[in-house]
Amino acid sequence: MIDAAELVDNDFLRQFELKIDNHFAKIEYSLQERKIFLTKLIVPEELNNDDFVTDFLKTVFENIEERNLSVVPTSPEIAKFIRRNRQYKKLLPVGVRI
Repeated sequence: MIDAAELVDNDFLRQFELKIDNHFAKIEYSLQERKIFLTKLIVPEELNNDDFVTDFLKTVFENIEERNLSVVPTSPEIAKFIRRNRQYKKLLPVGVRI
């Protein structure tokens, strides 16, 4: 499902966007220096299942990793994702624990 969609980093609205069919999922963020604060995960009810959310977050984290940014999750859902997917803990800045 997510493979056919393209992740868009909307700098103007400060959010990652993913449109599937007529549904729109997004992660709002704030960028400061070399850190990206992931503040809010918004997934429409039609797409809100564990598989979609996991795939969406993995796509976003791969994009962040390619840009050599550190991640500061301020959203409980995103912090929970990092706890479950330890390979992304390396993206946390020094001193931030989850």
